[in-house]
Amino acid sequence: MAGSVGPQEWVARVLDALGTGAYLSDERGSIVAVNTHGAQLLARAASDLIGRDAHDLLHRNSHGEPVPRTQCRIRQSVLGRRTEQGGDEWFQRGDGTLLPVAWLATPCEIGVHPSATLVLFHSAGRAGRPAQRPPAGGRLSELERLALLAETTTLLTSTLDIHEALRHLIDLAVPRLADWAVIDLIRERDEVWRFAVAHAEGGTVVFREDLQGPMPPVPQESPMPLSRALRGVASSFAGPETYQGPPDSGIAVEQRRLFEATGMHSAVVAPIRSLHDVLGALTLGRADQPERFTATDTALLEDIARRAGLALENARLYQRQRKVAETMQRHLLPKLPGTPGRNMTARYLPAPDASQVGGDWYDAFNLTDGATALAVGDVVGHDLDAAAGMAQLRNMLRAYALSQQKPPSKIVEWLDQAILDIAEVSMATLVFARMTDNATGRCELSWTNAGHPPPLLVTHDGEARYLTDGHGVLLGVAPEQVRPDATVELPPGATLFLYTDGLIESPGHALDEGLERLRRHAMSLAHRPLDSFTDELLARARPPDNEDDVAILAVRHMTDSCT
Repeated sequence: MAGSVGPQEWVARVLDALGTGAYLSDERGSIVAVNTHGAQLLARAASDLIGRDAHDLLHRNSHGEPVPRTQCRIRQSVLGRRTEQGGDEWFQRGDGTLLPVAWLATPCEIGVHPSATLVLFHSAGRAGRPAQRPPAGGRLSELERLALLAETTTLLTSTLDIHEALRHLIDLAVPRLADWAVIDLIRERDEVWRFAVAHAEGGTVVFREDLQGPMPPVPQESPMPLSRALRGVASSFAGPETYQGPPDSGIAVEQRRLFEATGMHSAVVAPIRSLHDVLGALTLGRADQPERFTATDTALLEDIARRAGLALENARLYQRQRKVAETMQRHLLPKLPGTPGRNMTARYLPAPDASQVGGDWYDAFNLTDGATALAVGDVVGHDLDAAAGMAQLRNMLRAYALSQQKPPSKIVEWLDQAILDIAEVSMATLVFARMTDNATGRCELSWTNAGHPPPLLVTHDGEARYLTDGHGVLLGVAPEQVRPDATVELPPGATLFLYTDGLIESPGHALDEGLERLRRHAMSLAHRPLDSFTDELLARARPPDNEDDVAILAVRHMTDSCT
């Protein structure tokens, strides 16, 4: 770099030479530099961008709503310092319009900010302007139809959230193809629910909540359009005249009400099918647009509904798997034993992101020699396999500990050997401990640590320190290695706090920061009753951008004067 050019000016020159929109983000997601082309695309002055959180300022969904932090791929790439790219993001410009963008984010080591991420973006619309849709009611060319179907596939497969997918579907159809969009879904036990009645008003989509909600059951013999679609028979045209005669079912009564309330003069109704079932029906209607629907429109709507059916089936299967995994995980987490002189509590919080089902677990049980066994662990992975592996690991640990009166290190050595041949676990972390009363009546803790965050010991006087002894490698890494034990005496009123890494880890932050945050909050809460201590510590110490599940086990050594 030339000596006469300062670092900020040099960065500005480099960014301007890229020929596309670009900004630099620091490790917390704030914009530290932006090039001229990027500022122009965003219709914002550079001074209005620098220093602002890029996610909060720019990132929106296609409806203009803020994107949840845990669902934003650009933010995850920045905080995780990973190279990623995508084409399904929207930026809010300074004039309030939305800019659909294709983007690439990659870590960038520079002198100004050694932990910066470079975000490159360009408009997915025309010449740097927000993408324009065909005018409402306009006839679509064959190319536009193909583009619409491609956009439908992209948007519907970009999420596994059923409600979000259906909102995407409405946004695609209104007002491009119709003034009104109606979605009816078949739920459990064949109940019909009118999920949405949406109308285009002044460039926005408005939902008629008074027309949404539960519907009558599907009649098996009715020839009416919606009834046929909900049985998966065929697509049909409909209009107000369709429902002028005596109604043949409760659905026909609701359809007459729909046409009267919306003023639709022409509609087409198509079934939403999966590979195996009928999931619902999609109705597009025109009230303001004078054109009536044609057979060509019906073919297009059937293509859209077919894609919607596949997306909804995937979303339902995913949510069903998620529910099974969470239910299994919660039922496998044990009830805590009652132990004289010790108060005990536990917490488990699933990850905020629905795609993250983890292997975090805790356990506590009384041993035959009067000691209490304590364990907290984390199986590597975030899926159903991790939850199943957690159950295997916990059960094997219980079996070894209950059948063998051995130090924690020996129990974990046997466990490490066993998971190679028995458990479906590749790697895991674990703290396993024995709490017992020694010959002098004092409470003694012995433990071994297999690559897990260290236990935290908090005295009744507010001193807090990590138990860093007894540390070894993760389970599944070196099963032949001899593991160490460590021992400490617990003073009266002391609290032992075991936890998984979701409580202390945060993207873009050092692990030491999370450990120190946990320690300081634990000190301040030392006099709280154990349940209050645990709840408050979880609320205060857990990072706001945490994307992992958390398991906690807290044990307080009681005396008559300490509660």
